[in-house]
Amino acid sequence: MSVTTYTMDMPAEHMQKIFGQNDRYLKKLETDFQVTIVDRNGAVRVTGEEAQVKRCVSILSQLSEVSARGSEIEEQKVDYAISLGQEEKEESLVEIDKEVICHTISGKPIKPKTLGQKQYVDAIRNNMIVFGLGPAGTGKTYLAMAMAITAFKSDEVSRIILTRPAIEAGEKLGFLPGDLQSKVDPYLRPLYDALHQIMGPESFAKNMEKGLIEVAPLAYMRGRTLDNAYIILDEAQNTTPAQMKMFLTRIGFGSKVIVTGDASQKDLPQGTRSGLDVAARVLKNIEDIAFCNLTSRDVVRHPLVQKIVKAYDDYEESEKRHQDKLKNRENRKNGKNSKR
Repeated sequence: MSVTTYTMDMPAEHMQKIFGQNDRYLKKLETDFQVTIVDRNGAVRVTGEEAQVKRCVSILSQLSEVSARGSEIEEQKVDYAISLGQEEKEESLVEIDKEVICHTISGKPIKPKTLGQKQYVDAIRNNMIVFGLGPAGTGKTYLAMAMAITAFKSDEVSRIILTRPAIEAGEKLGFLPGDLQSKVDPYLRPLYDALHQIMGPESFAKNMEKGLIEVAPLAYMRGRTLDNAYIILDEAQNTTPAQMKMFLTRIGFGSKVIVTGDASQKDLPQGTRSGLDVAARVLKNIEDIAFCNLTSRDVVRHPLVQKIVKAYDDYEESEKRHQDKLKNRENRKNGKNSKR
């Protein structure tokens, strides 16, 4: 094993961001690539096995370029850059970070943070209907909202329609106090939150009053034709096949549709098929309909959320293998008994 040292120049302000508070990001890089990183008078020296040093330097260069662009260097960004470097992906963090969809009311840029998210945004641009599938925290709904608001502000569509099936955690609307709007609001709160953050409460309220932004339960879509609109169906795993068909056949001219859902978090009654699962099988080969499957690697919430999602995925896969073994054992046993 050949040990080598590479020295690269890096401005102090970028070095501070990239190394993180108490050098926490630097320690991640050193641990994952088995290298030593030190700064010497505005230069960064990376020492270790040659191949690992090259990977580490490549990541430091990418993070430096991203920082120079004015982007925040967050833990998720460092972790994702490391994972791309370890897999030697052609795509770089710089390419992913280039694209800005829009800005929040406070001026914060909204952009894809992972390769999966970038592919999702590209699919939305290039297709009439897009299914964004994946676990919690992958930005399915938030990025869809950002794309919808951007299209609305640039007059590509005349209105935004956001909808959700009003079913969650086994509860029904009748259990909630107040009138219909009060009963519906808790189910639609995540959509309201995203609208407030991107548009601002005043702009959102004004457009709601004019009917240019509509937030409603899925049942309200029946019997309508939705022209020149950006339509987002959230939590689609909780639709029935009939509801999904009803929704997709509402689409009119000049409209774009985004369907988001997480197949692992169904709240439908026992034995009820999910409209999202059925749609994925029925529509997979139709032109102008795209399916984007985001994974635990695309989770952009707190790093612990990514670990939780991965742990559940591993557990469910293990349970499935165990059930398959039991089933095969039972089939073999029944086969032997039948021969007797």
